[in-house]
Amino acid sequence: MACRIKLPDGNFKEFESCPTALEAARSISSGLAEKAVAVLVNQNPELRDIRSVLQNGDQIEIVTAPSEKSLEVIRHSSAHVLAQAVQNLWPKVKVTIGPVIENGFYYDFDTDKNFTPEDLDQIEQEMKNILKQKYELKKEIWPSEKACLYFEQKGELLKKEIIEGLEEKEVSIYRQGSWLDLCRGPHVQHLGQIGAVKVLSQSGAYWRGDSSNKQLQRIYGTAFHTEKQLKVFLKKQEEAKQNDHRVLGKKLNLFYFNELSAGSPFFTPLGARVYRSMQKFLEEKYREYDYQEVITPQIYHSDLFKTSGHLSHFSDNMYAVSDQDKESGDQEFFLKPMNCPGHCLLYKKDRWSYKNLPWRVADFGRLHRREPAGALQGLTRVKSFCQDDAHVFCRLDQLSQEIQKGVQMLREVYKVFGLDDYKITLSTRPEDRMGEDSLWDKAELALSSALEKLNVPFEIQKGEGAFYGPKLDISVRDAFDRSWQLGTFQCDFNLPRAFDLSYVNEEDKEERPVMLHRAILGSLERFFAVYLEHCKGRYPAWLAPVPTAVLPLTDKEKDFSLNIKKALEKKGIICKIDDRNEKLSYKIRESQNQQIPYMLVIGKKEVQSQSLSVRLRTGELFSNLQPEEFFKGLEREIQSHSLSSFLIHPQSKKGNSY
Repeated sequence: MACRIKLPDGNFKEFESCPTALEAARSISSGLAEKAVAVLVNQNPELRDIRSVLQNGDQIEIVTAPSEKSLEVIRHSSAHVLAQAVQNLWPKVKVTIGPVIENGFYYDFDTDKNFTPEDLDQIEQEMKNILKQKYELKKEIWPSEKACLYFEQKGELLKKEIIEGLEEKEVSIYRQGSWLDLCRGPHVQHLGQIGAVKVLSQSGAYWRGDSSNKQLQRIYGTAFHTEKQLKVFLKKQEEAKQNDHRVLGKKLNLFYFNELSAGSPFFTPLGARVYRSMQKFLEEKYREYDYQEVITPQIYHSDLFKTSGHLSHFSDNMYAVSDQDKESGDQEFFLKPMNCPGHCLLYKKDRWSYKNLPWRVADFGRLHRREPAGALQGLTRVKSFCQDDAHVFCRLDQLSQEIQKGVQMLREVYKVFGLDDYKITLSTRPEDRMGEDSLWDKAELALSSALEKLNVPFEIQKGEGAFYGPKLDISVRDAFDRSWQLGTFQCDFNLPRAFDLSYVNEEDKEERPVMLHRAILGSLERFFAVYLEHCKGRYPAWLAPVPTAVLPLTDKEKDFSLNIKKALEKKGIICKIDDRNEKLSYKIRESQNQQIPYMLVIGKKEVQSQSLSVRLRTGELFSNLQPEEFFKGLEREIQSHSLSSFLIHPQSKKGNSY
């Protein structure tokens, strides 16, 4: 039977029978086939194996090296190379799983061996030896029973457990040389398509992420098309390590942790200024977009979380608080892990009309979640935190417009922070979900149409939505090319139903509202860490804990320096005077180390001329500035939340790094 395959340009290729994607590529050109590593079918963003058999009418896009899309496949195959290298060196080590992650991959090994840095070097060298062989990766389909028996005989009992959990009659096996592994793919044609590999680190990991299971050894690695790309990546990694927020936080005296409250950060006076400046900026946006701020309780009776469903789905992450009351007996309360149930109580206390909606409510209340000690990681994973959390209660016909407003607000916020490189993903209905398909149709359409109207590109992740509704996730890429999931928009039909929320529609009948969960920065603690690393501690003046420092040369300039400090503080600009008996060069170096944006150097000449000499932390010097002009310029810079100094020409390359 003839088979027609549609190409990206809209033309068709005809085959006597349905070809593999590789055969289709070869029919176009031998050069295309040589570079091919995967295929996209019918505009589905999920990469498929180049060996996949196509169906009549399929539209294809051949993914080739060295495209960005092909990196996922190259890294997946590199994980297999890592596993083969480990078993070549230590045959008794058992393999488990090896997925692709952001910027690389890892593989978990079942072994009592603790890998050393010297072992990692040896593994990397063995990987390079394997790559030189340019083994072809051959895909084989085995009956599940055969695969189980094979891995059981090898002692790969966890691999056998994976196969049994699939409940499939057949599984796919990929073979490279004499080594093979269970895998769905996709994989490169041959190992010669992998340009450069690097073993990065090792750590412990529990089987299936459950601490009650066996502990495994995890080895991380990465792969690129070329050695040059790998070197660029490693340089960024080293720079990111030097700018780790825990290092910068200690150096700049911004926050602190104590074992007596593990996982709950203390913000110093300097760190609190940054934190409050972020919060104040968001409050300004709330007023602009007609959000109403509320304050809700920290502790709730367990009945609240029974109603919301969190007690049955989220209790392991919640802190219980017992209350022994003589009259009512023992009762169980919980510290709130999220604000949404409390906001439902606030909504429910009033009677709502369709004319009163939407209601946009925001809450900076502290949240508490139980996190395993091993999962805590500075400010990026904590037990106590605050979100720029908001919920919109609206009619279904208002949902698209509310999402548009929310995304527009998000774009404006991210622009202020200079985070312009982000990706939006629309996660659609999962198999295990609640609610009628008609509601899901409307909600998914509302999300996608809102983005399309704003001309915002997005990707679709089928089946990855929450059980209560579809969602948008926003992943931001930082200065070190790392991706952070920050913002989210989630459509919720579950909580309005659970709390029996309603409004009176145009026909004077009760109808249920839709609840839109919305966060832009997400956890303020996590964003604090992400942005601190992104800007390498060099906060713009509006966010800097100390934007200005006055540096008098001697005591003779003290009075003029005090007048300058008072004038700045009168305009709400924080200023400190460094009047220590130290050399000017030392004071400047100290201020630069503290990342103070503006240093006002006051000497005899400045006092006589009643002018300022202003030094930026990057070294630029501006002399003979009139104080009032400087005050006004800095005030405008701070009020506009500018990333660059008003003293630097807008076209300057240093415009956002002063």
